[in-house]
Amino acid sequence: MNVLRERRQLLNVSYRLLGSLADSEDVVQEAYARWFALSTADQAAIVSPGAWLTTVTSRLCLNLLGSARVRRETYVGEWIPEPLPDVPGDDPADRVTLDESIGMAFLVVLESMTPAERVAFILHDVFGYPFDEIAQIVGRSSAASRQLASSARRRLRAAPAGPPAAQATLVREFKQAWDARDVAALIGLLDPSAIFVADGGGRAPTVLEPILGGENIARAQVEIARVAPGVELVERMVNGQPGLIAQVDGVTVTVFAFRVARDRITNIWAVRNPDKLRPWT
Repeated sequence: MNVLRERRQLLNVSYRLLGSLADSEDVVQEAYARWFALSTADQAAIVSPGAWLTTVTSRLCLNLLGSARVRRETYVGEWIPEPLPDVPGDDPADRVTLDESIGMAFLVVLESMTPAERVAFILHDVFGYPFDEIAQIVGRSSAASRQLASSARRRLRAAPAGPPAAQATLVREFKQAWDARDVAALIGLLDPSAIFVADGGGRAPTVLEPILGGENIARAQVEIARVAPGVELVERMVNGQPGLIAQVDGVTVTVFAFRVARDRITNIWAVRNPDKLRPWT
């Protein structure tokens, strides 16, 4: 078996677990390093190399998720998962499959879960792994692993999102209102309790605290449009969902992801950290 063919599957698992393409690539590389460090006899004794690699990748992700919470305590401002374009890599093996389990709203909810909840839910509900196998990865019983996934599902049900078609319409109208500097139109598109979160990571200027309320967000966006006349908003798919990118002289400087519910925009995530915009260059 050519184990390198498993690379895309491993990236699919690790990105959903970590929310970072860069970290996912490092984890997958480490998993392969451990495979090739095995003796030929040990490799031959493994019935399913793909399952072995997935298990190792998941354990590495579990460890990294635990340390990530500590590292993010020193992160400048808010931390948002790394956004992905339609085709994040030129090589098919480097492309993450884009579906509803990759949407920014989905990933943000995953960030609220414990590492064990996240691993149990993603492996079972997204990739179909049995709880007996998941139990060995998270170090819990099969029943406890089932409970972890159930808890994760409840968190997701508490944050429903609207259909992509509705999101595409609202995102397009948001762009038009932004281009027109139309505060009233933006307020009409935003839920009164909408939240705007930006991630500059200390590498790009942006707000460090969330902006709360549709009217506050609308006024802030119009002010940005006013003081940054060279910025162009372009409609793009972000993590498989309708979104926007801001470009200056053709260079992507911000990626906007949206959550829509009740026919209004309820959340906007703006990623400006250049380290997270690498797939967009």
